[in-house]
Amino acid sequence: MNVIKGQIIKALSGFYYVKDDKNEIYQCRARGNFRKKGITPYVGDFVTFQIENETDGYILDILDRKNVMVRPPVVNVDRVIVVMSAKEPDFSLNLVDKFITIIESYDIEPVLLVTKKDLLTDDEIAYIEKCLAYYESIGYKVLFVSNKDSHNFTSLIQGITVLAGQSGVGKSSFINALIPDANLNTGIISNALNRGKHTTRHVELIPLQEGYIADTPGFSSLDLDNIDRNTLKYCFIEFAQRAGECKFRECLHINEPKCAIKDAVDAGDILESRYQHYQQMLEEIENRKVRY
Repeated sequence: MNVIKGQIIKALSGFYYVKDDKNEIYQCRARGNFRKKGITPYVGDFVTFQIENETDGYILDILDRKNVMVRPPVVNVDRVIVVMSAKEPDFSLNLVDKFITIIESYDIEPVLLVTKKDLLTDDEIAYIEKCLAYYESIGYKVLFVSNKDSHNFTSLIQGITVLAGQSGVGKSSFINALIPDANLNTGIISNALNRGKHTTRHVELIPLQEGYIADTPGFSSLDLDNIDRNTLKYCFIEFAQRAGECKFRECLHINEPKCAIKDAVDAGDILESRYQHYQQMLEEIENRKVRY
């Protein structure tokens, strides 16, 4: 029996397309015992599989995952690039924080890319630059770009990279900037990123430089289902850094006395909007209905 290792680069209609270390791709099905155990192979999974013939095989085992995203369903993600527009649709710190919080909850590195700088006045540019300077100061990689300029974004693609953002923010332009020469690929990816409701919603890894960009249907919702009230504060990295300074170990940074986070907000060391968005998300988590 010829058992080899590979990585799932596409899942479609019950088939898993697995690439081995020689860049050969096999169309595989998962063994029935996965279903019995309630395990689903995901795009990004490293697997062992058995070759049946030159093109087909069976997945035998799923190797350890470093993270699992549910929407979109992709695992072993190294980085999520949050693509936001400065205008049309308008820049929203609320959305920035929601995306970053959800990405942090999966223990994945977020990168913030703001597009359409060319549509702004000088005052609007100054405002967004001031906001982004804060995110950079707490440790995030940030880019603020004009769609009129040419850019080389290839250094952003590390391992498996997922794009997140609202429709219309410039994800297709970003892809075009990544692969300016590959018209065929660019067309496929651009169409996929703009796909309508009637098209197949599947995830696929597109090889790029030394890694992959995940062509996904995107973040289908910005809910906080996988975060509970006690873990939310750790998804705000500047809160987590100061957590040991609060009087109470389980401090939620709301009504407790001698809270280092509230003191830092008052001192201007934590962006006030970040704290407000934290409060809103905590309220959303506490008010969500229990699902059975």
